Amino acid sequence: MAKKKMKKILVIGSAGQIGSELTMALRKKYGNDNVIATGRKTKPSDEILNSGPFEYIDITKKETVEEVIKKYDIDTIYNMAAILSAVGEEKPDLCWHVNINGLLNILDLSVEYKLTRVFIPSSIAVFGPETPKENTPQDTILKPTTMYGITKVTGELLSEYYVRKYGLDVRGIRYPGIISSETLPGGGTTDYAVEIFYEAIKNKHYTCFVREDTVLPMMYMPDCIKATIDLMEADFKKLKHHCDFNVAAMSFSAGELAEEIKKYIPDFTCEYKPDFRQEIADSWPKTIDDSVARKEWGWKPSYDLSSMTKEMIEILQKRYEEGKL
Repeated sequence: MAKKKMKKILVIGSAGQIGSELTMALRKKYGNDNVIATGRKTKPSDEILNSGPFEYIDITKKETVEEVIKKYDIDTIYNMAAILSAVGEEKPDLCWHVNINGLLNILDLSVEYKLTRVFIPSSIAVFGPETPKENTPQDTILKPTTMYGITKVTGELLSEYYVRKYGLDVRGIRYPGIISSETLPGGGTTDYAVEIFYEAIKNKHYTCFVREDTVLPMMYMPDCIKATIDLMEADFKKLKHHCDFNVAAMSFSAGELAEEIKKYIPDFTCEYKPDFRQEIADSWPKTIDDSVARKEWGWKPSYDLSSMTKEMIEILQKRYEEGKL
């Protein structure tokens, strides 16, 4: 009996906040040599470089992606490359170029080379000021006010078009803010929720760029990775939605996060000096209704504010004491 061929997975954006940890989770699950990590300029972690294949590509240059697809006989793509919200407002042309022209290259190559499955991340940035702020529905008004949000709405619609027109299996999640102890974020509006931990441990003080009462949906990285892989492994026939799933884990204000950190670092202080990112945050939801994801593919988070904070402090405190922070 012929041995079943192991699928080859391409992770685009392996040096990024989510991509770096997703790459390692996929290698653990499917085997190091079956998960090809890629980046454009940023050198990935030694862990990624030493554990499996790595290639430099640029998703805005189609031929660089095509070369890797052919070289490794790629079956599945996770496209984690993106220009995020805060950087996107400073460089809107670049945001559109990477997030949309790059996405089109991925979708076209996936059809051309008959790939089995593609993951295209979306974001809560698809929502805008006219979207209901509380318990934001799965199917609702999508009128974002940032270039990042505009590219994410466009990406959802484009990807859904490829599902219908070409039968391409494309899937995506609207990520909330992601909190990680491993990789620093790269220019998003929810970055404060990661930076605050590092500053609390190193300096016992943090200057926050959003108001104390700013509430946003957040998720701890282990849940983010779990949601991504769980969706990709779900039965396609059971999915009525494909590229735009709401997922939720926790929602809290900047002040509530600071108070939670004080339970572990009592002399920690936080001041609030909102900048241009406050306007972006104000256009986004406070809480998310993810009942569709729970129904269609069994989504369920494992962490809340309390358990996430405890684990973040423990991991980063240990790293700080070892001189690695």
